Amino acid sequence: MTSDDFVPAPLRRLWGMSESSRLGRPASLDVNVVVTAAVGIADRDGLDGVTLPKVAKSLGFTSMSLYRHVGSKDELLTLMADAALGPPPDIDTTDWREGLRSWAFAHRAVLQRRPWLTRVPAAGPPSGPHQIAWMEAALAIMSGTLLDWAHKIGALSLISGYVVQSVRQYSELAEGRAEGQGQADAERDYGRALARLVNPDRFPETARLFSSTLFESPPSDTPDEAIADADFTLGLELILDGIAVRIARSDP
Repeated sequence: MTSDDFVPAPLRRLWGMSESSRLGRPASLDVNVVVTAAVGIADRDGLDGVTLPKVAKSLGFTSMSLYRHVGSKDELLTLMADAALGPPPDIDTTDWREGLRSWAFAHRAVLQRRPWLTRVPAAGPPSGPHQIAWMEAALAIMSGTLLDWAHKIGALSLISGYVVQSVRQYSELAEGRAEGQGQADAERDYGRALARLVNPDRFPETARLFSSTLFESPPSDTPDEAIADADFTLGLELILDGIAVRIARSDP
């Protein structure tokens, strides 16, 4: 028994460990070919468009041919998620806050290009080479702090979850808006409608919210991307503020 025998087959495929080919002939179909085709379909048709029969057909094979290289649809999604994420950028800074901010915006940019990634079910903790590379980048940024491992992983999970949720929410809200309606107009219409509906006797603080100028503030011609950037930055800075407090408490 070798050390590789302790690594499950899905993880071996995730890390690109070599596949054996029958009779020693080069395989015309392998994991990379299958995953690349599946990612291409997801980029074009979204995650719902990815099925094993459709991937097999795009490659000119039968569905059964894929099972030698990908054990299941769930495994395929795991392989796709890691491949589509790609490597992290080089973030060269000694300022943990600036570094985590850059890390979060870089992660967000990947998900904005491929919003289907936010809909891939989480099958477990990060385990693919690209996911581990992103983890390594974030841990390296926090290496100069006195946070222990549990708090470093907690900070990473919080930021990563925020990035995924914000991109998914923005995508879903954009899909739900009327055709041609921008984010600024949608927020304004929402605020005005709820201001009429919310009873201040029953919901005093919420009524004060809708009577404020918050939902009237962005001009109608404000690009959707600018509003999304501002909202994302506000939430991210709140998270970084909390991490800063924890780092300060860790300082002897």
